[in-house]
Amino acid sequence: MGKKLVAYFSAGGTTKKAAEMIAESAEADLFEITPKVAYTKADLNWMDKKSRSSVEMGDKTFRPEIAASDIDIAAYDEIILGFPIWWYVAPTIVNTFLEAYDFSGKKIVLFATSGGSGFGNTVRELQPSAPGALIKEGKLMNGASAREISEWVKTL
Repeated sequence: MGKKLVAYFSAGGTTKKAAEMIAESAEADLFEITPKVAYTKADLNWMDKKSRSSVEMGDKTFRPEIAASDIDIAAYDEIILGFPIWWYVAPTIVNTFLEAYDFSGKKIVLFATSGGSGFGNTVRELQPSAPGALIKEGKLMNGASAREISEWVKTL
């Protein structure tokens, strides 16, 4: 069994809680994808077409900067990657993370939190950012219990 990493982006804390439970259950290292400039509540107002998140998600080529890190992706065989669903897909900061490292030959299993939508086209939209990696749709973790997470982790 290879070394696992749970990497996640969380704007409001919901995805972070799920990531922590997954990392504990999977006995995996935990890494937060941190934006260089933190998102404010106003930035996340999806009802405002001029909010930061709306502008970013309106342009699929936009890549929000992430804070510098010294994570060694080469040390991991499997990455469990989590994020909130924005506009039916992963936020573009997840593409930034995937494009910052070489994931060739890695298995990437997705998990997400959402106010109501599913993964949509997420796998298809993330795949070009991680050429050579196998990206698999995982599970929505909306309100998932520790037991549900533990059962899911066993299937990975």
